[in-house]
Amino acid sequence: MKAVILAGGLGTRLQPYTTFLPKPMLPLGEKPLLEHLIEWLRRNKVDEIVLCVSYLRKTIEDYFEDGARFGVKIEYAIADRPLATAGQLKTAEPLVNDTFVCVYGDSVFNFDLKKMIAQHKTKKSFITMSLHQYKTNLKYGVIETNKSGKVTAWNEKPEIKANINIGCYVMESGIFSYIPQNKPYGMDDVIKKALSKKKDVGSFIIKNGFIDIGDKASYKKAYQEFREKLGKI
Repeated sequence: MKAVILAGGLGTRLQPYTTFLPKPMLPLGEKPLLEHLIEWLRRNKVDEIVLCVSYLRKTIEDYFEDGARFGVKIEYAIADRPLATAGQLKTAEPLVNDTFVCVYGDSVFNFDLKKMIAQHKTKKSFITMSLHQYKTNLKYGVIETNKSGKVTAWNEKPEIKANINIGCYVMESGIFSYIPQNKPYGMDDVIKKALSKKKDVGSFIIKNGFIDIGDKASYKKAYQEFREKLGKI
């Protein structure tokens, strides 16, 4: 099975770190973020990888080359401009003709991908999305009222829970027909289109094994965590 890694974004929320380095090449410990992703895929028996690249792509291509040094086979799908998540994925279409894994290149994963793939195949889903059980506390008191406006309860800074998308999918190759050619297009638009067509979109929920590197604060936190791990070795 192949994996497609979306590694072509501009990383604007991570500037100035991404002025001279593409986001997937930011260091975490002694390796770039993208190398951690590739190692995770290999541990889960996915060793054929398509890297969708654009911004500062030579940095990625020169480091990973054909993937042999990392125990995988790497091919490149190149875009000459930002195309958003699904638009990037579309560039990999000529290189993918079967069920595949799609992951965003700005997160670190450490969950059982093999189990997710097996579930996708067993349920014969069109798409399986990995979801993370996210909890947070609202910073306000939430006031409940009835239809007449009478206050019935005061919940101070309540905890809310939700399943959030973490950017790892198992997909059938038919997904490419839902994405326009050479046009910025979001993954949310693709999922919504699949749902409108009554396609089977499943979920695989994880409680841990996910680190988001979406902005400077989350990158600094992840960077520190990996430095501390190195110190314990």
